[in-house]
Amino acid sequence: QVHLVEAGGGLVQPGGSLKLSCTASGNIGIITEMGWYRQAPEKQRELVAKIDGSGGATLEDAAKKGRFTMSRDNDKNTVYLQIGTLTPEDTAVYYCSAVNQIGTRARRYWGQGTQVTVSS
Repeated sequence: QVHLVEAGGGLVQPGGSLKLSCTASGNIGIITEMGWYRQAPEKQRELVAKIDGSGGATLEDAAKKGRFTMSRDNDKNTVYLQIGTLTPEDTAVYYCSAVNQIGTRARRYWGQGTQVTVSS
C-alpha cells in the first residue's frame, strides 16, 4: 500500500494564495505519476495538474498556468501545488493521486483530500 497525505488547505480570502503539499509513503516502488485533482460540491472530480516520472508538469487548463504551479521534491516523495489569486470558484476538496509501479504492476492511489474554501 501507498499512503498519500495532503496538507495546506484551509479558509482563505479571495485574492489570497496557498500552497498544498502531498507526501507519499509506504511500499513505494517507482512513482511514475503524481497529480492534483479537485472536486467541488455537486461537480465531478477534475484533474488540475500532474507531474510524470520525467519531471514534466502538465496543467489541465492552460488558462490556469498563471495561477497554478505544481512542483516536486523527489527526495521527499512530495509534490506541491501553489495557487495564487484564489477565487470562490476554486473552493473544492483537493486530492492527491499517485501511480506506483512495482515490477510490471502499476496501481493508482488517492489521498484523503484537503479542503480549500475561498470566502470573505
